[in-house]
Amino acid sequence: MFSNFNLNPTADDSSISLYNPFDFFAPILLNAYHPDSNNINGHPNNNNNNNRSRRRSKHTSRGRKRLNERASKAQSQDRIKRTVYVSDIDRNITEDRLVALFSTYGQVLECRVCGDPHSRLRFAFVEFADENSARSALNLSGIMLGFSQVKVLPSKTAILPVNPTLLPKSEDEKEIRARTVYCTNIDKKLSQDEVKYFFKARCGEVSHIKILGDHVQSRIAFVEFMTAESAVTALDCSGQNLGTRPIKVSPSKTPLKDRVARSLPTN
Repeated sequence: MFSNFNLNPTADDSSISLYNPFDFFAPILLNAYHPDSNNINGHPNNNNNNNRSRRRSKHTSRGRKRLNERASKAQSQDRIKRTVYVSDIDRNITEDRLVALFSTYGQVLECRVCGDPHSRLRFAFVEFADENSARSALNLSGIMLGFSQVKVLPSKTAILPVNPTLLPKSEDEKEIRARTVYCTNIDKKLSQDEVKYFFKARCGEVSHIKILGDHVQSRIAFVEFMTAESAVTALDCSGQNLGTRPIKVSPSKTPLKDRVARSLPTN
């Protein structure tokens, strides 16, 4: 009966389609059962992707932090093994004298005297360039130094680095170290001016110099140049005779302490 019935006589039969409810509810049902699937517009769920990216970034940051902590701990343990603890030091004994004494067992990178300067006895930490030198220096335990018999033991802590805030604002510790060399086996008859002229004539302008160990056969020195290029050139002087002795020159791992002291405020 309805075969010839058409609501729009001008419409083509191919344009007529029956309403299917599934066409409307299907996308909603799919998203309800699959929350991670694409939305009804065919675009990805950006919130979930961002959450995954944040989680991955968080785990990566934690991993890097753990690696840095392990590296820092390993470096600290290495420094502890290269450091000795010296107690019962006569208050009249200076850091320079301690460096000169312990240098007979190896290259001393750092020496830090601690304690009340007005107390009768003090203590110190001495860090060497290698662990074997630190072990050998334990043989100094029991010797008389000044008016006191010192004790030398393996250290349980490393020497704290120089605080960069104590250095001049225009410089930092790393930059000063790059311009500084460590020189050993210096003839004790030579003056500081003679050592300075030796390096100035061969390498370039010297800004600061400090010689340690006045009471031993050979001495050591820290020489700071005006430029890092001069410090590199000074390394070629290793093996040359300075006075009557062949000197050994190596890069310094610490800045001159006098440089830090000059920048401290005075009352």
